[in-house]
Amino acid sequence: MRAFLLVHDDREYVRRPGEELQTDLGVLDVPEAVEPGDVLETHLGEPFTVRELRGPDLFEHFERTGAPMMPRDIGLVMGHTGAGGGDRVLDAGTGTGVLSAYLASAGADVRTYEIDEEFAAVARGNMRLAGVEDSVDVRAGDVTAELDELADAEPFDVLTLDTADAPTVVERAGDLLIDGGFLSVYSPFVEAVRETTEAAREAGLAEIRTFETIQRRMDVGERGTRPSTAGVGHTGYLTFARLE
Repeated sequence: MRAFLLVHDDREYVRRPGEELQTDLGVLDVPEAVEPGDVLETHLGEPFTVRELRGPDLFEHFERTGAPMMPRDIGLVMGHTGAGGGDRVLDAGTGTGVLSAYLASAGADVRTYEIDEEFAAVARGNMRLAGVEDSVDVRAGDVTAELDELADAEPFDVLTLDTADAPTVVERAGDLLIDGGFLSVYSPFVEAVRETTEAAREAGLAEIRTFETIQRRMDVGERGTRPSTAGVGHTGYLTFARLE
């Protein structure tokens, strides 16, 4: 059963139909027949607007098992690979599962590997929260142990990696991807970029490019507009390549 976002001013809560919300604004029972756009009131008469859960909401409300991939990084992954409806995606390093949920919401079928069984269980719960559990197969295990089996099966359209052993998987990209399929590797440290790039070259991949992901928020005030001095602009490095 899919969940919805309940919004009151700057407050947001995630609940499913039939569940109860208790806050200092009162108690609200979410009806079974609820739809986005409905306005529900607590027993104290405080209104909450029902909204569909979208990508940024998932990032904010998923149960976290570590630092999830940022929306700006996910945007680059989807923009540079074209991942979308009908694609089969092989992902490794599930973590919180934000990337998998974005991909599935765009219409892709995702098989994702998480080496930590407890993290994998949390990710499955997050997929249910996002309503994409039928499109995301979360597997607990090391993808490198499955490479031979995966190489013998139907190839994938896109390969996305966020693991320390990504170069090992990249070496087999030619066996895992369809002709014209894309590879995306997220690296938190620049040292890993060279290993990934060399592995991609050895695998015969083309169009190998790496980007540092940096984003600056702009503050607009009465005195003028300038980049914000708050927050960290850098998150990591994304390497893309294509099998030709």
